[in-house]
Amino acid sequence: MYGIFRENLVTFKLYGGNGYLLFLFVAALIYLLFTEKDMRKKLVIAIAPFIVLVLFFLPVTKIAFVAILDDGADTYYRILWLLPMGVCIAYAGCKLFESHKRIGLVVVSAAIILCGSIVYKNEYMKRAENLYHIPQVAVDICDVISPEEGEPRVRALFPEELVHFVRQYDTNIMMPYGRDIIAWKYYNAVHEAFENVETINASELLKTTRETKCRYIVMYKDRSIDYSLEAMGLTLIDTIDGYNIYEDPEMVE
Repeated sequence: MYGIFRENLVTFKLYGGNGYLLFLFVAALIYLLFTEKDMRKKLVIAIAPFIVLVLFFLPVTKIAFVAILDDGADTYYRILWLLPMGVCIAYAGCKLFESHKRIGLVVVSAAIILCGSIVYKNEYMKRAENLYHIPQVAVDICDVISPEEGEPRVRALFPEELVHFVRQYDTNIMMPYGRDIIAWKYYNAVHEAFENVETINASELLKTTRETKCRYIVMYKDRSIDYSLEAMGLTLIDTIDGYNIYEDPEMVE
């Protein structure tokens, strides 16, 4: 049980990024639990998040979550999405500033300096190319492999630089791993074979993609690989802006 608790603690720390946000959230939660007089507000932004936080750390919660869901071990962190961290911190800051202007000014300013960042420095922040505000190449590739209406969803392997945008555009396209694997460095066999090597081992890659039912492999055309995927039986169906789109006939239903 203690081991599961430690795992939950690590997940919570990773979820909070640099750590300051978690500290602010917990401090704001405690502050609102003691100072908020409106019971309706207190229930929504203090009591309910506190209960969710306690349940998250209880080992029995994770055991039940994993038992109920097939991918529960990989998605348990999503319980933290129920925490209104931004609302809670902002409301607590405003309430503190209203009651104690000098202290509030210092605390709020420190919070902005410690936790804030310039979003435009993010490597995934780019000038909008379309109405979807995602790279046009991601849109074009998804349009090629997206199933027709009434057909089952497909699974495709994308390079890391495109993973963040696929589900934003088309939920009918699934992937063997998502942003959590990239950001938190969890082990994933497909990711290991595709991204964590200088030269891709074609046989090892196909073994992992077939185990995860990937029908398509999207790969930059200059990516180093020891053996041609076409020679391995895959079909090159299109090349878009430097990315080759391969279809695995064995995965076609």
